[in-house]
Amino acid sequence: MKKLGVAVIGTGFWGKNHARVYRELPSTELIAICDVDAKRAKNIAEQFGAKMYTNSARMLKNKDIEAVSICTWSTMLAKEALRALRAGKHVLVEKPMATNTRQAKRLIETAEENGLHLTVGFLMRFIPGLQHIREAIEKRKIGDLVCVTAKRVGQWPERIGDIGVVKDTAIHDIDVMRYISNEDPISVYAKAGSMKHAKFEDYAQIMLKYEDVKSAFIESNWLTPYKNRTLTVTGSEAIMRLDYITQDLWIESAKESFQPRFPFQEPLKLELQHFAECVTEKKKPLIAGNDGLKALRIAEAALRSSAKNRMVNLKS
Repeated sequence: MKKLGVAVIGTGFWGKNHARVYRELPSTELIAICDVDAKRAKNIAEQFGAKMYTNSARMLKNKDIEAVSICTWSTMLAKEALRALRAGKHVLVEKPMATNTRQAKRLIETAEENGLHLTVGFLMRFIPGLQHIREAIEKRKIGDLVCVTAKRVGQWPERIGDIGVVKDTAIHDIDVMRYISNEDPISVYAKAGSMKHAKFEDYAQIMLKYEDVKSAFIESNWLTPYKNRTLTVTGSEAIMRLDYITQDLWIESAKESFQPRFPFQEPLKLELQHFAECVTEKKKPLIAGNDGLKALRIAEAALRSSAKNRMVNLKS
């Protein structure tokens, strides 16, 4: 079976992982990597046996490249993704996908016009425990969904320098809320600010309201001295708790408490394998460009809510 020719644009902390996984997957061939830092590009290319570029436009002329991961700084994601789509390449763009929803819409339109796959890097969806939670909600195994609480806190990642915690970190949980509930919130209220980082917000508390009784709370910061990545789902008949770091899942009801066992799997590997399969087998992706657009829209509304100190309606 022919391998999918892939490339990675942006080989910093996360882009390097994309390159590694593509090199490891039996279904993909890492053709090239691109980074504006020539020294880093050379090191990564040599490490993973790929061709090195410092100019993405030049790299995208390579006809062996069929699909591209975009892992640049957040403010450059949309520009590089648009360039790749116009060059006829399928694209996986890391979150938050674009600087704003206008850019995100342009990416979606370009992908549709050219018949190309466009997916967004929300890799939480590939954690087996989260997929189990979604199924439990959908089949009402925990009764009616009442509330979901997400905590994603830790120290500031030095790799981040062009966006705040809402679009970098909380956006993962915004997408998770949409994924497990299979529903969009109707309003958002948020408090965000900066305690240690003057340029962007480094903490946020976000409340999402839905049509019925359920709600969701998201806590994100770059202040806490250690990492905590957890999700608690409260139903009328049971509570489910997921630790994203260990991938452990606990379920508690009135009758029993138990811990289903799932083999630990690297979410990024599952995500990139799925991306490759969608391209080669023309399958519908688990995460489409529109999912990225909706998550970004909610993140922007949360920032507006905090700035104006009021609830923002999402239905309009």
